[in-house]
Amino acid sequence: MNANEDNANINCPILALTMGDPAGVGPEIIARALSHKNIYEISRPLVIGDASIISKAVDLIGKPIKVNAIDDPLKAQYKYKTIDVLDQQTIDLQTFEFAKISATAGNAAFEAIHKAIELALNRIVNAVVTAPINKEALNAAGHKFSGHTEIFAYYTNTKNYAMMLVAGNLKVVHVSTHVSLREACELVKKDRVLSVIKLAHSAIQDFGIQKPRIAVSGLNPHSSDGGLFGSEEKDEIIPAIIEAQRNGINVEGPISPDTLYSKAAGGCYDIVVAMYHDQGHIPAKMIGFVWDNISKKWEKVSGINITLGLPIIRTSVDHGTAFDQAWKNIACEESMLEAISYASIYASRNIRPQCM
Repeated sequence: MNANEDNANINCPILALTMGDPAGVGPEIIARALSHKNIYEISRPLVIGDASIISKAVDLIGKPIKVNAIDDPLKAQYKYKTIDVLDQQTIDLQTFEFAKISATAGNAAFEAIHKAIELALNRIVNAVVTAPINKEALNAAGHKFSGHTEIFAYYTNTKNYAMMLVAGNLKVVHVSTHVSLREACELVKKDRVLSVIKLAHSAIQDFGIQKPRIAVSGLNPHSSDGGLFGSEEKDEIIPAIIEAQRNGINVEGPISPDTLYSKAAGGCYDIVVAMYHDQGHIPAKMIGFVWDNISKKWEKVSGINITLGLPIIRTSVDHGTAFDQAWKNIACEESMLEAISYASIYASRNIRPQCM
């Protein structure tokens, strides 16, 4: 045990916070989030990234915070007004370009994620919280992944996983995420839909609801209207729902998505199984994101992403790198605060959000 740890939070879970793409809003929202005293009352945050970048973010927000650059997690202090950074030293501030897509930024983001996964698998940290990355930058650096979820699945050797969004009362888990719309339609298969229903059922039980109410969205308009607009509902989705019901899961559908998400947000269901990325993301972000056209900025950016099925805990903000707002001292930390809070709750309960 580190002798420098604050006795007030010595029993709190250690969270690895990856800095995200250093050219984006990730470093700022981390600095802002860690300026909140209550974060140190529920967790021991350890930032994985570049100390020079985090120091610049602290200077940007103008808070009286010290950056403690370390080369070993055991050297972390976990004290309010001190941000511990496991320094990856992947950025040269003399040449780095902020608010721009680059291979340098993509590689820095990847290295932070990879290190955080390693720490979590080795039980050095209790959970991982991720700031946003840019997929173009990631791939430009030679890391051929379509997003965070796929990186975590690959390096934890996880085959059965899914993305869950949480925004207010609405919880959504996806059959597919970062693929083309054409490919997403092809991925709507009985086995995958059934697997995601089971993941959703287990995830909501982790929230303390023993008999979750699960709704499955249709793929086609009006859930195909009895086959008039496609056959996926009849051939793939309904058989998955029937089998899940036979297994004792309280699930219904397929329900037309143009009404389903409003009902779920109103409390009719505990979680929705969405068929593809935007079908789930759009309603979640309609709830969590509020744009003010007078100030020309986001007044609210809330909602989080939890990866189901992993052997480690991973939560994330539910927004992107926002290069248009990056390094302007205007980024909102609300989603990061929520992601830290959820990770702390899961880790404190020793719960992994997955299908057992």
